[in-house]
Amino acid sequence: MKVVSLFSGAGGLDLGFKMAGHDIVWANDLYGDAVETYRANLGDHIICKDIFTVNEEEVPDCDIIIGGFPCQGFSVANTKRNVNDERNQLYKQLMRIINVKQPKFFLAENVKGIFSLAKGQVLKMILDDFTSMGYKVKAEILNAADYGVPQLRQRVFIVGVRNDVDYSFDYPKPEFCADGSHGLKKWIAVGDALSDLPDPDEPNNVPNHDYSKYKLRFNGYIGHRTIDPSKPAPTVTARGDDKGGVVVLHHPNNQRRMSCRELATVQSFPIDYAFSGNRSSVYRQIGNAVPPLLAYAVAKQFKNYTEE
Repeated sequence: MKVVSLFSGAGGLDLGFKMAGHDIVWANDLYGDAVETYRANLGDHIICKDIFTVNEEEVPDCDIIIGGFPCQGFSVANTKRNVNDERNQLYKQLMRIINVKQPKFFLAENVKGIFSLAKGQVLKMILDDFTSMGYKVKAEILNAADYGVPQLRQRVFIVGVRNDVDYSFDYPKPEFCADGSHGLKKWIAVGDALSDLPDPDEPNNVPNHDYSKYKLRFNGYIGHRTIDPSKPAPTVTARGDDKGGVVVLHHPNNQRRMSCRELATVQSFPIDYAFSGNRSSVYRQIGNAVPPLLAYAVAKQFKNYTEE
């Protein structure tokens, strides 16, 4: 399919769609470093521009519009989240472009926090809004660990099928589980996922393989948890602001922070996927991304759609 991507970030969602054989024809993001990362790895079809200023006529016709719209207002990690957070309105920009372009499908990704925000009323509002534009809409929480990502990361995928398209989207079935039972493979442990990477303190040629020297603390909070090397990592986050202060998971040896490359590996990015910007920016790009393997699992579900 021809894909238009909004809120593209560093390209995790788009990489998954590309891996599934789809063609990304146009992409957009506001964050300059992420756009540079995207351009270097996925192509020049990305535009660095505020979504509020994107004219619908700039956006080419496509089969599907995808977007992990910014989620800070919805995230369970944001203790001040509320219905009126202005960042919650960004999905309306996604909606605006979908409404004009009327692709056969759309896919919107977000944090699981929108399921509980305002006792479910925010998600209902979003689904009703998309339904009113002429789409059959469904939403489901998927856990990245169930699809080969060495990380316990739950995300909501909202899928819309235009009313006149005779197609029913099926969410991908898990391929992995906690104990490897019922014919499924066992979740990938973070220690195993990182075992082939060299020590970042030793000479190496691995891109983005440096880490924050911020001291370790162990109090159970995000970024201060003991990491069990025999299990998938906790959710990689992008908390912090543009001036630094990102919250980075401990390495499973629990003696330092993960390097940018290690965190990218936990997100299932290929080792040659290089990120632009300073270390804090790279950490943030990685934390904001959709794990490519999770995106691939969802994207390949559209492969069984054939146009009559």
